[in-house]
Amino acid sequence: MSDKWMIKGFEYGNCNCNYGCPCQFSSPTTHGSCEAVLCGIIEEGYFNDTKLDGLKWALLVKWPGEIAAGNGKEQSIIDESASEEQRSALAKILYGESTAPGATHFFVYNSTMSEVRDPIFAPIEVSIDVDARQGKLNIPGIVESTGAPIISPFTGEPSRARINLPNGFEYTIAEMGSGKTKCTVKGLELDLDGSYGQFNILHMNQDGVIR
Repeated sequence: MSDKWMIKGFEYGNCNCNYGCPCQFSSPTTHGSCEAVLCGIIEEGYFNDTKLDGLKWALLVKWPGEIAAGNGKEQSIIDESASEEQRSALAKILYGESTAPGATHFFVYNSTMSEVRDPIFAPIEVSIDVDARQGKLNIPGIVESTGAPIISPFTGEPSRARINLPNGFEYTIAEMGSGKTKCTVKGLELDLDGSYGQFNILHMNQDGVIR
């Protein structure tokens, strides 16, 4: 593989599964299908000679059944402030190109898609605080999502839980939370409230997660 890249930053995601998301443990989805939004901020990154520092992104994914069964749809959204070189580079990363087979969640997702849409370039507002389990995504007219801590039904206080995947293809440790999302993209509509939220450091290259 000739292309070399690396991204380091933060990621927030919200899907339709119950808290904990059985997919993280190779179990069937909560409702027999999967739909989600992921978003991130790249604090430091590059694709060959192109710097990716400061770029924001989002990814909409939807499968009619289990992810492994395929037939999914995928839409990337890239910060409109990105240059042409940055747009092309980040799209390749988000769609699993220039990546060792199975090395990242971006590659795995893309391998199950029957419809991969051209990237949308739009103004993106993203804020993510992993330790606080807080996330915010706003792409006007496209998608809005908010992540927050899970509230204990026993104490009324925020509760904290983590998932540790030493060999995971997306992260090593992720904080669990709750998400709420509205998306109006045709065929990728989302209307989630109080479902699985995930907050993690995203640090990877063409060969997978950097630990």
